[in-house]
Amino acid sequence: MKKTLIIVFFLFSIKGWAQDPVFTQFFMIPETLSSSFTGGKKTTRAGIIHRTQWPGLNFSINTQFAFVDNWFEEVDSGLGVSVLNHKETSTRYNFTQVNINYVHELQISNEWYFRPSLSFGLGSRDFGFQNLLLEDQINLYQGIINPTSSDPINLNENRLFFDFSSSMMFYNENSWVGFTLKHLNKPNISMTYEGEEALDMFMSLHASVNIPTGYRSEAMVYALANAMMQGEYNRLDLGARVDYNRFSFAVLAATNPIKTNPNSHFLTSINAFMGMEWEGFKFGYSYDFNITDIGRTGGVYELSISYDFGNDRDCFGCPDY
Repeated sequence: MKKTLIIVFFLFSIKGWAQDPVFTQFFMIPETLSSSFTGGKKTTRAGIIHRTQWPGLNFSINTQFAFVDNWFEEVDSGLGVSVLNHKETSTRYNFTQVNINYVHELQISNEWYFRPSLSFGLGSRDFGFQNLLLEDQINLYQGIINPTSSDPINLNENRLFFDFSSSMMFYNENSWVGFTLKHLNKPNISMTYEGEEALDMFMSLHASVNIPTGYRSEAMVYALANAMMQGEYNRLDLGARVDYNRFSFAVLAATNPIKTNPNSHFLTSINAFMGMEWEGFKFGYSYDFNITDIGRTGGVYELSISYDFGNDRDCFGCPDY
């Protein structure tokens, strides 16, 4: 019976983890959202962000995203590589994906630019089923553990798949708005042999829009929005960010606008952010305050750092982030 419960748990977990990780600091490292930001600063740029979700529970989730990209001015194009890793500490579920991202830029008016992009990735999902101990592997008479099992459920230790995504972005010097479609080919992510489970497409509409604050004001204020949908999952983040000298502050509300479950909450968390710029570096820290009745989760926090290798170069018309 225990063996059956373990297998059922893992099979249901496979469904539950078929959603893309979502980062609170999408405005600090927008490459997490869209490959259209590849080479966005018209220089070479690299960065990493770490996210820890619900450390107060027994199934905390750790996610890292790293990228490096470069701009090729002679062809008005950017090329970059990004790596995403997502791990659940209790079951040792691990997801890793490497993407190659390409973007081309077109100027459509005196102030506005258009950036269509493509992203090609190789993903791997691993549940570590080799660590499972099944009932018929236990040999009480000889006091040993058999290395094989006759269990009828055959499970892959890992699943490799190719992934294709596309995005577009419109921007001027102070604002940007974009749309992303991930997993256009709906890759098969089933962990069972000959199984079929398509990864749902991930859709995102995101924006950072400058709000004028007056001619003499030294602060820059931006309205932030990120609407996401993947299968039955949906989320809308709304908030504002203030840049003053080298410092940034932001507050966002994470909401569940299309409640598929009548018992789900509309407002799920309030997310606070602070950041700083120094000599080409950008540092960010955010904490998501859970306001649902799920319990003492420990919240969600993110740490980000990026570096612009051409920070001494003026970049007129580059998107602000």
